[in-house]
Order: sequence, then structure tokens, then C-alpha cells
Amino acid sequence: MSRRDDLIAKYASDIKDKLGENPDMDLLTKVTIGCGPSIYSADAETIASSDEAELERVRKNYLVKKLGLTDSPQLAEAINSTIDKYGRSNRNKYRPVIYYMLCKHFGKQSVYG
Repeated sequence: MSRRDDLIAKYASDIKDKLGENPDMDLLTKVTIGCGPSIYSADAETIASSDEAELERVRKNYLVKKLGLTDSPQLAEAINSTIDKYGRSNRNKYRPVIYYMLCKHFGKQSVYG
């Protein structure tokens, strides 16, 4: 398996173990590929949920730019709800998992074809 395949398996395991869901592997793969090279950097691969600037980047760069959502307070609420579901005390909140969950939350799977 490639390094990317190993990472996708790790993210799928997180979705199963921490969220109690069976991941849509096709969507998870596409979301992971969409994250680009950030998944190979330990710092960029995770989201710091206590860093407001980081959450703002998720809102602007992912939800508004990538998913095409209209900027509103509901976006910040969705991010916080997703992080709560993932577990605020969970040290590693992987960017592809957060993006996957937000994509599903807003029903924007079509963005990934």
C-alpha cells in the first residue's frame, strides 16, 4: 500500500472508532486527495480546535471556497458541532476527517464528483 492509502486507512479507522460510523470510503479518499500534500505533514494534517485562526481558515478556505457555501454563523456552528462530535479532548483531529464530516453535514458530496 502507498503512504496515502495508509493514511486513508487511519482516517477510516478514526471515523469508525471515534465517531461510530462506517465511512464512505470513496468520499473519504476524494476528500483526502483534495487535502493535497498537507496530509504528509504532522502539523498540517491535524486541526487545532482551540486555535480560532485555524477554525477561521477551515470556514473560509474549505466551507466557503471549496464547498461553495454562503458565509454565515451556521458555518462556525457546524465546525464546532463537528469538533464536539469528534471529541475536543481528542488530541489528533485529522483534517481529512473533519472535512469529510463537514462535507457530509452540508450534503456537498457532489463537489467531489
